[in-house]
Amino acid sequence: MDSFKLIDLYIAQLTVEKGLAANSIQAYSSDLDDFIAFVEHCRLSGLDSVDTATVLKYIISMQRKGLSSRTRARRLVAVRGLFNFLKKEGLVSRDPTAGIDLPKTGLKLPVVLKRKEVDRLLDCPDTSKPRGARNAAMLELAYGSGLRVSELINCRMLQINLEAGFIQVTGKGERQRLVPVGGKAQKRITEYLAWARPALLGNHQSDVVFVARAGKPMSRQGFWKLLKKYAAQAGITSRVTPHSLRHSFATHLLEGGADLRAVQAMLGHVDIATTQIYTHMTQKQLIRTHRRYHPRG
Repeated sequence: MDSFKLIDLYIAQLTVEKGLAANSIQAYSSDLDDFIAFVEHCRLSGLDSVDTATVLKYIISMQRKGLSSRTRARRLVAVRGLFNFLKKEGLVSRDPTAGIDLPKTGLKLPVVLKRKEVDRLLDCPDTSKPRGARNAAMLELAYGSGLRVSELINCRMLQINLEAGFIQVTGKGERQRLVPVGGKAQKRITEYLAWARPALLGNHQSDVVFVARAGKPMSRQGFWKLLKKYAAQAGITSRVTPHSLRHSFATHLLEGGADLRAVQAMLGHVDIATTQIYTHMTQKQLIRTHRRYHPRG
């Protein structure tokens, strides 16, 4: 496949699943266009021909151009994200950036909703209608179990055990994990399965839990659109993405005293360092609480 088409696929994934802002998407596109120009200058046949040596040469070329360390790091992050995505999708045979350490440019904390904002958001769907009941169940499960959007929309009937109160999730790298399903999510899903799902299915057959047209899974774009609609109805001014619910799930657990390792397992993080980003957020909350309530804060 043409290199620019591969980039378009990656940019689409960033737009829908990660919910990046327009200026961020533009920056990623510009950085990757620069990398493709370098690959073409090296007379390589395509991205699958790029090896680690090529990436290192690209780093050297940026240094020679006098680009700042911040710009070099940003472009390298874009390139590594691209290859990470393409490798997982089976569109390239290797990730040439896997052995290259990226510069540390500071910690970017994810957007986390306040608990009152989450409550307002989850109360938005009209559960008297089939689609509203489905959407309410999806939102409750996304926040209550910290699922990625791809895990949510691709959930199958056999993966959910409401009696035992858990869902079996197949995450990145086909790794499976068991995640608890909270009481409110169980209630919403039970109600949805009882009458709303059959109404949406009609004469169709499907093993998908949250069905869209003709029993097919909802698309990432579809869930993103309904989330944006409900966030606006809830009066939430911050930028809400499917990942915002996942971030909020992890942060609220840790704020409530949950063990970091337990949160890591529920999120499906291989490396606990990935989960530790949320401890920075809870530490800030602790500092604010101490300063507000302690007599010598």
